[in-house]
Amino acid sequence: MLAPGLPDSRTPVAAVPQVRDIVLDAGGIPLSGLLAEPPVLPPRAVVVAVHGSGMRAGYFDSRARAGLSLLTTGADLGYTVLALDRPGYGESADRLPEGLPLAGQADVLHAALAEFARTRCVGAGLFVVGHSNGGKLALAAAAHERGAGLLGLDISGLGTRLAVAPHQLPGLAGHGDWRRHWGALRLYPPDAFRLGRALVSAIPTGEAREYPRWPEMYPRIAARVRAPVRFTFAEQEQWWSFDDDAVAELCRPLAAPNVRVDHQPNAGHNISLGWAARTYHLRVLSFLEECLLARDAAPPRAAAARHRGTAPPEGRD
Repeated sequence: MLAPGLPDSRTPVAAVPQVRDIVLDAGGIPLSGLLAEPPVLPPRAVVVAVHGSGMRAGYFDSRARAGLSLLTTGADLGYTVLALDRPGYGESADRLPEGLPLAGQADVLHAALAEFARTRCVGAGLFVVGHSNGGKLALAAAAHERGAGLLGLDISGLGTRLAVAPHQLPGLAGHGDWRRHWGALRLYPPDAFRLGRALVSAIPTGEAREYPRWPEMYPRIAARVRAPVRFTFAEQEQWWSFDDDAVAELCRPLAAPNVRVDHQPNAGHNISLGWAARTYHLRVLSFLEECLLARDAAPPRAAAARHRGTAPPEGRD
């Protein structure tokens, strides 16, 4: 007799969603990445995840412990999750050895997403998750002329007021002080560092040159962001300030109808590689659910304006 709670051959066991490689044609530029789809299609929506500097798409697919991957967690809950190597990383590195400035990255990302949507159902639409410098791309994609239809943005590890001197940023001289990326080592499963070595990638020089300009670029980009935005700062975030004044400075320029700033306990800058990854990813998907609810429950005039790609003339519902 089996011990209580142990499965036997008659007990159905839920299959873990499969994560597979994918390459998208972004107007002639190959963007590589990882894809996980729910067992039952169509998906509720598509989560598009973009990594930070010096990393790869696998940042969102931690295998250090079961349940830490955004791709498998999202697919389990009915979403397609598409994690892409940003322009200048992965398959596009040979074509773009110096990477691209932020505006060019947004152009390429939208071309890739249009190709993805051409051949696959995207459910309610696209929701962008960005980590660190991937958060800059998420914002730039939302501010883009093709970004009006995005469901929302969820950004971690990015602010607008630096906690370090500009010359300390990762870039042309290397990845910067590695301890700032991680925080206390206890925040990560032991295998995270061994597996993380495979994710580390050279930082494209064109991307690195633009880093110090982010505080001056941000207000102009934020003023064109019309999608809901959630920012998350890890308890041990060490690249960006997130005191009350810094958070107010971050939120003030945004034209988004809903802006939220959250804090993730027991985490360092690389949240999705740490013990807190599952907690954080479930909060990401909860915010996506709130964005879907807001669209479904929108007043008729706001819903009609959304379908036309315009905002209602008065206020923010």
